[in-house]
This record gives sequence, C-alpha cells and structure tokens, in this order.
Amino acid sequence: TLDLLSHRCSMCDKMASSRRFFVGGNWKLNGNTASIKELVEKLNGAEIPTSNVVDIVVAPPALYLRQCTCALNERIEVSAQNCSKESKGAYTGENSPDMILDVGAKWTLIGHSERRTVFGEDDELIGAKVEKALDVGLKVIACIGETLQQRDANQTMDVVTRQM
Repeated sequence: TLDLLSHRCSMCDKMASSRRFFVGGNWKLNGNTASIKELVEKLNGAEIPTSNVVDIVVAPPALYLRQCTCALNERIEVSAQNCSKESKGAYTGENSPDMILDVGAKWTLIGHSERRTVFGEDDELIGAKVEKALDVGLKVIACIGETLQQRDANQTMDVVTRQM
C-alpha cells in the first residue's frame, strides 16, 4: 500500500504541475487615472509566478484599457469588460473586438450577470459576441451563472447548461 500511495502522490504532483491557474480581476465601474496608475504600479511590483503556472488578467473600465496595456508588465494581460458583436457602425457607446485588440487588450469578458440582468443581454446576443471576439483573435472570459431566484428554484444546472 505504501508503493500505491507513493505512486498516487507522484501522479497528483504531475497533475498539479501541469495545471494552469487563471486569476482575473474585474474592476467594474471603479477607478480614475490616478488610482489606476497606483494600482498598476502595485501590480507591476508584485512577485508573480512564471507564465506556465498562472495567467493573470485585469479588466479595467473601457476608458482605461490603453492606460493599462501601456503600463502593465507583460505578465499581466488586459481584458475589456464587454464587447460588441459588431466591427463598426452606428453603435453609440459600444467597443468592437477589433478596437479592443487595437489598444493592446487580449481578452474580453462576455455574458457577465450584470449585462444579462441590467442590460437584458440574452444567450443569443452573448453567443454572437463570443463568436465575433474569437473570430478576430480575442480571448474570451465567458461568464455564466444563475440568478438567486433560479438557484432557489433548483434551476442552476439547466441555466448554466443553456448558457454554455
């Protein structure tokens, strides 16, 4: 049994060493030029594991994407908090996936619960956004999840399955 335990521990070590972790921070509608500069300086000064262990991504408000992509070190990538399903056109206030890439961000959040509940984005629109973002080369942080009412009604698996 000691040999079996030793073999299992060795397998666990190999699995753990091959697993990549993802750490992301959504700054939501918070910050200003000065506070984001201060936060970026702290992030740049942090001790960060090598890139084969963890991906680190921050999602500042859209107005500060360029500030972050220019100032953060290469170990910390930047994400938009949302993107349009359109490349260009008369879509006031939207940010296209192409524009997000153009300012140096590599990621976008799509399908956040606030976009679903506050702005009424449905699974079809979210799917179109994901497709467009991936088509132009953005990496996508797909947000899924149920509301409290859906959880209380034991609908979690149905909702999450539908959203995926």
